[in-house]
Amino acid sequence: MSRRHSFYARPLLAAAAAVTVLAGTAAAAPADASPGRYTATAAALDDTYYQDAVGKTGAELKAALHTIISDQTKLSYSQVWDALKATDEDPANSSNVVLLYTGRSQSKNDNGGNSGQWNREHVWAKSHGDFGTSTGPGTDIHHLRPTDVQVNSTRGNKDFDNGGSELGSAPGNFTDSDSFEPRDEVKGDVARMILYMAVRYEGTDSFADLEPNDQVNNGSAPKMGKLSVLKQWSQEDPPDTFEKRRNDVIFDQFQHNRNPFIDHPEWVGAIW
Repeated sequence: MSRRHSFYARPLLAAAAAVTVLAGTAAAAPADASPGRYTATAAALDDTYYQDAVGKTGAELKAALHTIISDQTKLSYSQVWDALKATDEDPANSSNVVLLYTGRSQSKNDNGGNSGQWNREHVWAKSHGDFGTSTGPGTDIHHLRPTDVQVNSTRGNKDFDNGGSELGSAPGNFTDSDSFEPRDEVKGDVARMILYMAVRYEGTDSFADLEPNDQVNNGSAPKMGKLSVLKQWSQEDPPDTFEKRRNDVIFDQFQHNRNPFIDHPEWVGAIW
């Protein structure tokens, strides 16, 4: 089972209000974009947001979830900077964000492309399907995360798998010529982001049909592996408070859609 950092231990604050899906054009991050509350209980989500998916499995479940989560507000790539400052805010320091692979807490304003800064990591590598930074998969903050510039470069567009040599600049992360293994604390997060992308982007909106497969070295194909490992990571590292809160901030303040595998981790096995 994955280890947890102490800043992930905030208690869950659940509100029983029903959830409403919003639409429109995203604005820059609002001033009150603080990660301190939860939108609804699981039961309320099932009765409202997920009502057309509950009880289904396999291809029917995947199709239902695709329809649900495709109702979203889309951000520009420049808006992603401000969005990540809200979604990945350090609960222990509201001036900082928590970087995905290193777990380092760093100033929100120390972002850019220089060594030691943080930048925008596409967890589903943008070359896998050639969507770049176009509005859509290239700006979907369910899989965009703040990461250390150098670690982001080391990961590159590699698929995910176990093994390799440990990164000296990011202990707990491993890499080899064709794959990247994130630290234990975010293995499940990575898996659920990849599987979200596979459900959200099905080739019906001018972008490629993104799908997981059970291999690495996928290159520019719209595939990401390694599915068997991602499923294992999702099971061994279930959603924690930080990840659940992030899902709520995205839903409440930015895209107004959810990652269903954070709300229902069991749906990973129900589809794949």
